[in-house]
Amino acid sequence: MYNILVTGAGGQLGKCILDCKKTHKKYNFHFATRIELDICNFEAVSDYCQANDIHVIINCAAYTNVDAAESDIENAFRINKYGAENIAIVAKQQACSLLHISTDYVFDGNGKVPYNEEDATNPVTVYGKSKLAGELAIKKINPANTVIIRTSWLYSQYAPNFLKTMLRLGKEKTEISVVDDQKGCPTFAIDLANVLLKMIPEIKCEQVKTYHFSNENTTSWYLFAQRIINTIYRDVKVVPIPTSAFITKAKRPEFSVLDCTRIKNDFGLTIRVWEKALEECLSVVVSSKK
Repeated sequence: MYNILVTGAGGQLGKCILDCKKTHKKYNFHFATRIELDICNFEAVSDYCQANDIHVIINCAAYTNVDAAESDIENAFRINKYGAENIAIVAKQQACSLLHISTDYVFDGNGKVPYNEEDATNPVTVYGKSKLAGELAIKKINPANTVIIRTSWLYSQYAPNFLKTMLRLGKEKTEISVVDDQKGCPTFAIDLANVLLKMIPEIKCEQVKTYHFSNENTTSWYLFAQRIINTIYRDVKVVPIPTSAFITKAKRPEFSVLDCTRIKNDFGLTIRVWEKALEECLSVVVSSKK
């Protein structure tokens, strides 16, 4: 029986892991929200893991507001770097396996082919820099049986995310403008959650190992939005616009497609295309409103 701590349990990935809980009978879960466990408090993390005999930590806790991070630098680094550092130290001291969630924002988005795990990082936002700092802190501490999983365009029926924003705008407007020159891979959080839980018994590495995970196929925010809106709101028009017409505090990557070959090969995964994953997510959203 694995005792598993899920930090940041109030976020969308944490909630999706909770949804997967019933299919993993050999796991004993401890879900801790930010209020219940502050990963920036080393003693709190250490005491919690010791008191609950934790074997595996899934670190979903993060500062994820990309635009707010540009002016809230201290908090972004406090959580994304120093919080990750605390968890890595505890994992090493108490011999816990660690799965740490990171992001495509560690890259600059100037690439033309899918990023693999060995490609040079070059974050251009505070959020990306703070997440990379967390990765580097974990690698420096190097707890055994630790993996870093970078993902992209994460969405679900929970918490604020692009899908939830589109559903809200579709209810309020007859026309929505969405950028069409940023390419990436949407990731349904339930798919990532299932992969994380499948990986747990198979993680055996002396050095920290990095993986990429997203659903298959490349798309744009516009095409992603169009698929969402056309499924739910047939009379709402989605209009493609360039990034230059949609100003944000933080620069968005033009290209953030992740190469998931390594994780597929190492763990024998078949990853579904984003269109099928989105279809399932939207069916959950629709059924929940009935």
